[in-house]
Parts: sequence; structure tokens; C-alpha cells
Amino acid sequence: MIIRMQNGLPYVQVSLTYQNQHKTLDNVVLDTGSAGTVFSADAVLNIGLQLESNDVVREIRGVGGTEFVFSKRVDCVSLGKFELKDFEIEIGTMDYGFVIDGIVGINFLHRVGAHIDLAQLEIY
Repeated sequence: MIIRMQNGLPYVQVSLTYQNQHKTLDNVVLDTGSAGTVFSADAVLNIGLQLESNDVVREIRGVGGTEFVFSKRVDCVSLGKFELKDFEIEIGTMDYGFVIDGIVGINFLHRVGAHIDLAQLEIY
């Protein structure tokens, strides 16, 4: 899978499946410094990923500050040839001042055994 550099950040394309609805997101940042995989609520609302009364809401911290997110188990998350079924993601506002659909974190990258080649801008 090709990594696209934009404004100094590595972007990839990620696909989500939730309750038989599919969504491809083009503006997902590859972030080995993020423990979790987070998606923008605005980017995934149209496939039913929204806050429900039984969802757990928690606060996460990062370089940009803190944010409240809720967790959901999705049917599938795929990044190129890498795919995880029944994977837990977080959903938040992700209002960082630039266009972003989500962040692929180390929890996904480690589980799929991804190798990131920054010289060639590829994940394999």
C-alpha cells in the first residue's frame, strides 16, 4: 500500500465495514505514536457509527490535547492487504484544524504485523 505525504504527514486509505455498510476513507493519518485507531464522527456517521446509550465514552490524550471518544466494534477495518475483523475503533470529533478522516494507530499496525518503509512510502 502506498503512503501519501501531505503537509508533512503520512496519509493512507482505510476501509471500514459496520453492520454490512462499507465506507472508504482517503484522508487517514498513519500514526505509530497513537495507541488507538480513531475515526472522525463526521466521516463515519453515514454508515451508522454513532453514539448510542450503551457506548462507553472516555477521554483520550495526545500531542494536540484531550478529546472525548466512544468505542465501537466494527465488522472489518482494512488498510490495503491488511484486514482485521471484529476490531474496536474509537470515534471522536477530530477537530485538529486540518482535513482528517481518522488515525490508524499502533494497535492496528502491530496486530497486522505492518512494516512501514518511509524511504519508499509503502506499507507491507
